[in-house]
Amino acid sequence: MHRTYSLRANRAPTASQIANPPPPASSTKGKFFGSASIASSLRANTAGSFGPELSRKLAQLIKVEKNLERDIELVARERRIVAKQLSLWGEENDDDVSDVTDKLGVLIYEIGELEDQFIDKYDLYRITLKTIRNIEGSVQPSRDRKQKITDEIAHLKYKDPQSPKISILEQELVRAEAESLVAEAQLSNITREKLKAAFLYQFDALRELSEKLALIAGYGKALLELLDDSPVTPGETRPAYDGYEASKQIIIDAENALASWTLDAAAVRPTLSLHQTVDDVYDEEEVPETEEAEAEWAEHEEQN
Repeated sequence: MHRTYSLRANRAPTASQIANPPPPASSTKGKFFGSASIASSLRANTAGSFGPELSRKLAQLIKVEKNLERDIELVARERRIVAKQLSLWGEENDDDVSDVTDKLGVLIYEIGELEDQFIDKYDLYRITLKTIRNIEGSVQPSRDRKQKITDEIAHLKYKDPQSPKISILEQELVRAEAESLVAEAQLSNITREKLKAAFLYQFDALRELSEKLALIAGYGKALLELLDDSPVTPGETRPAYDGYEASKQIIIDAENALASWTLDAAAVRPTLSLHQTVDDVYDEEEVPETEEAEAEWAEHEEQN
């Protein structure tokens, strides 16, 4: 939030931003982006055309998610531009309109900031999916080897049933199947572990953004109450505006509410008809460590 409580002055980092640094910036930041861009379309169309066949569909999902992050980044930038323009327009109006639009601009600008932070947290979901993609790619060779030996045995049995090579290939097939069983078990385990971890990142990021947006909307409506919208007759003068302190306090309250928000204090909880309880759904032990995801992000950055 803006420490000066106005878009018409310089901004400074909040105490919460200093105490809790954000995750690494998304790899989509600052690059050529846009849903209609040639680069975006090319990435989406070619992502599943290369690499091991087993990992192609997930590779395409990861690329599409990257395009989505670029689109959200564009929305966040435009949101901040909108906030500044609202403040500039309101500055030339009457005192009440000028003050309220400036403070509304502060809240809208904060929405853009939250959307920008959301991209970084959402990217933890995307890079976690890369672990599944990588293990899928490593499993493909063992599947191919097993299939190749199986085909060779079938071919020899049809062409030369007495060939001594058949027994040799059958032994190789036993070893290949053993190797494949290990690889398939690893794929099964990692897929479930990382899929769960990835979507925990996504849903936690969505919950945080959604609830903070709801908070901002509430404080924005409180600001609107400071506007005297009662009609005046020609020549009548409106009472002098005295809401400066009130509008500033609303921004302060909004800043405090956003800074103190935590997942544990989230207001919206699902009502489940299944055997799970809310505590089962939001078990803190199931939430993966951010440090682990950040390490994966650094390891796979070059694969973007």
